Amino acid sequence: MNRIAVSSSNVESVGYENGKLEIGMKDGRTYRYSNVPRGTYQDLMSAPSIGKFVHERIKNQFPTERIA
Repeated sequence: MNRIAVSSSNVESVGYENGKLEIGMKDGRTYRYSNVPRGTYQDLMSAPSIGKFVHERIKNQFPTERIA
């Protein structure tokens, strides 16, 4: 999945495709979240703080797999 760079102190890149959300962290870890609605992805990309949004609205809310 292609990810795009984002402006965040902790998150390096974000990608979304068919309900799967990939988040690349600046420390090299990458996580894939499943069953994420497109609206949640759109809210993430327009959030004032991407890292805070991930922590509050993504992490522990969707099935997660560490892929790197």
